[in-house]
Amino acid sequence: MKLKVCGMKNKDNILNVAKLNPDFMGFIFYKNSSRYFNGTIPELPENIKKIGVFVDATFDYIKGIVHKHNLQGVQLHGNESPELCKQLQDLNCTVIKVFSIKDTFDFNTLDPYEDVCDFYLFDTKGKQPGGNGFTFDWSVLKNYASIKPFLLSGGIGPSELDNLLSFLKRPEAYFCHALDLNSKFETNLGIKNTEKLKAFKKELSFRT
Repeated sequence: MKLKVCGMKNKDNILNVAKLNPDFMGFIFYKNSSRYFNGTIPELPENIKKIGVFVDATFDYIKGIVHKHNLQGVQLHGNESPELCKQLQDLNCTVIKVFSIKDTFDFNTLDPYEDVCDFYLFDTKGKQPGGNGFTFDWSVLKNYASIKPFLLSGGIGPSELDNLLSFLKRPEAYFCHALDLNSKFETNLGIKNTEKLKAFKKELSFRT
């Protein structure tokens, strides 16, 4: 199971988290977010993909950020069109399209995006476009009919580990490619507790 650590802000913290070798690190380029990133990303190991997180941004804005920070991927949390996703794929970017879930979800919504993104990300529907800090009902994913790999997000932390491990053994988790970790591992906004992340990663690896 791959891991993405999102909402990074502080240079020293970024470098410390990078020592844990997550597969992805996320940087939020949405100015209304309390984890908005407005610095310089330090040099990271090549095996860690840098993912920029955007909400209803223009193609030109995203393209500029991708080039400025040498991002390997983009994560789209708004109402981005399939056409925009295709444009971003043409930049040789990994495209992660986010869909928010609460108690139900119409998976037909995914159909226009099947050929224009690399991953889906399923997050918890709330007041904010991401970063709401609680999980959704994962059993909704029993109705997932695509074969596209997805990332699971929304309030995942150490206290959810047993439920998470149970979910990962079920058929609806077959295409779960990675877990997206954020607020449940923070000491302050954008600052991750590396010891908590290390322990979670070790336990997850041991039990899967």
